This record gives sequence, C-alpha cells and structure tokens, in this order.
Amino acid sequence: MMAPQERDAFLTGQRTCRMASVDAHGAPHLSALWFAWDGSALWLYSLVRSRRFRQLAARPHTAVLVDDGHEYGELRGVELTGRVERVGEAPRTGEPCPELDAVEPLFAAKYFRLDRMPHDGRHAWLRLVPDAVVSWDFRKL
Repeated sequence: MMAPQERDAFLTGQRTCRMASVDAHGAPHLSALWFAWDGSALWLYSLVRSRRFRQLAARPHTAVLVDDGHEYGELRGVELTGRVERVGEAPRTGEPCPELDAVEPLFAAKYFRLDRMPHDGRHAWLRLVPDAVVSWDFRKL
C-alpha cells in the first residue's frame, strides 16, 4: 500500500478517475472524469445532465478508482468509497461559494492552465470525503 504522502502525491498528479454509480434497479454505471484531490476530499466536476450526476443525486454512495501502470510490476492505484455531496449551485455559474474557493483554482490550473475556473453552466461540483481508502503500489514488490 502507499504511505499517506505517496497517496496524496499520486492523487494530486493523476488526471482521470473512474466513478461508479447505480440506477434505481441496482444496475452499475462506470464513467471517467477529471478530479482534484485536496488532501482530504476528492472533488469531481460532473456534467449535470449526465447519467452519473442523476444517479448520484438519487443514490450518493460511490466508489472511485484512480490507477496507473502498464506492466504488472508498475501497477498502483487508490480506491475511495463513500457518499458524494453536491457543493455550490447546479449547474455551476460562478456564484460565490466559500467551499469552492480553494478547489476551483486547483482544478483550473490542473486541467485548463488557468488561475480562475471557467464556468460553462453545464457542470456542478461533487465532493467525496471518503469513508474508506485502499491503495496499492506493485512497484514496491
């Protein structure tokens, strides 16, 4: 497993995660999206008209996987599980929201190379403060 500092560096450096949601009948849905890690929460910027967003609004429990590596001895990753909560308006238009003051510049720099978040009126923030975190790093074998 990764030490906490290794896990934080890994989550900060990776660009894409896979997020699970389920429909009313329990059928799973897995989707890829961009995220930011602030050291205690995973922040996900989701299209509000997506199947993922609708399913998580109704059933907020999720699992998120961030992984890397090609050969067996290179595989490493982090799985985070818990409940997501929406933060800010949906869709996000840039109204003041103190909870987003730190994460939006992180996300904007990471994905858009900007200082400020460009709001398109189609996305909203989801925050996952994980109940459980599991990590692995086969490079240590």
